[in-house]
Amino acid sequence: MHFFSIFVVAVLCAISCMTVMAKNVDTAETITHLQRQYTELEGFAADFEQTLKHKESGTVEKRKGTLLFQKPFLVRWTTGKPHHETLVITDREIWDYLPDEELAYRYPLSMVQDSRNIIQVITGQAALTQDFDVMADGEEENFIRLKLYPREPGPQIVEALIWTDKAGGYIRRAEITDFYGNKNEVRFTSFNSQKSFKANDFSFTPPKGIEVEDHTKKEKQVRQLFK
Repeated sequence: MHFFSIFVVAVLCAISCMTVMAKNVDTAETITHLQRQYTELEGFAADFEQTLKHKESGTVEKRKGTLLFQKPFLVRWTTGKPHHETLVITDREIWDYLPDEELAYRYPLSMVQDSRNIIQVITGQAALTQDFDVMADGEEENFIRLKLYPREPGPQIVEALIWTDKAGGYIRRAEITDFYGNKNEVRFTSFNSQKSFKANDFSFTPPKGIEVEDHTKKEKQVRQLFK
């Protein structure tokens, strides 16, 4: 009985400490620091692990890849097995290349210019104070967690959770929940804010012999990007 009482007290103390920790996170200060860091950042290179959880089927898909980002909004996203894919956002268009299918989709930039898009979130370009209600969600090891609720929810994001590192102030992990309850988590396993880029890092020329579907005029998104 004495042991049980001690156990209950210990659990209550742990819960109390976690609650205090969450309350001690200054949301406004965290956002200010985060936005300051990304204002000064010119670009970065990162390795990532992505986990896709489909709510209805219960399936989980994992993949690894690399992400290059350079301002104003140039992106190269490459994933390997089980589904090879290269997504390039140039200064004129978006290319989504699926080598296993010998197919490339071409889209207008408007497809990724909304803050309610995972690539806007993980590159730190989403307008947090303008497009989201932000709440502190406590701390985890060396990270501060923030919950994002779009003020105008869209099909791609109804809720997001981001982890920012305390030292650098950069986003190192994000979990996006869409309208159907599916989750898309991207975790950076490496992050280099001093990366220098080559001219062709953010360009794409379709290889000879592949099929190209051009949707720049129709603005029709055939498949969801970055998942």
